[in-house]
Amino acid sequence: MLSYMRFIITAVVAYLIYLILTIGSGSLLLWSEAELIIGAIFALVVAALVKNRFLKTNLRMLNPRRWFTGLVYLVPFFIAMAQANIDVAYRVLTGKINPGIVKISPNLKTDMALTILANSITLTPGTLSVDVEKDTNNLYVHWINVKPEVLKDMPRDYHPICHGFPDWARRIAD
Repeated sequence: MLSYMRFIITAVVAYLIYLILTIGSGSLLLWSEAELIIGAIFALVVAALVKNRFLKTNLRMLNPRRWFTGLVYLVPFFIAMAQANIDVAYRVLTGKINPGIVKISPNLKTDMALTILANSITLTPGTLSVDVEKDTNNLYVHWINVKPEVLKDMPRDYHPICHGFPDWARRIAD
């Protein structure tokens, strides 16, 4: 019974994501008829392939509060991304670049939270998630501007490198 439930939930979520990403591309309720059918087929294929990865042991990620928190997180994320774009442009124009790989300890418990954090870091200009220590969940990040005062201790506080991204990832997925 639980396997069927995972399949159905995964298919519905995949289909909704597909519909959101393709909104306004057709004429029938904002989508074309062929697009609705193809989206349903892809959602079923995705559900068959990833149902056990998307929903492992619990359904906590289906909580609407977590989805709302994820949507709210987009605001500080886009602000941080804009600031990082300006900072990277400044560093490229002035040549003031001090790259390096640093280790941060975000103290995240779940793989989903760590994935959200790693993707947020990678999408922000000037930083790139490089590796994760499986046993401690420490994250190695390539950073365009490693400050000397940050190099003192390992693992380090993550705020200078990735702002409050780990706090948001914790609220969404931990």
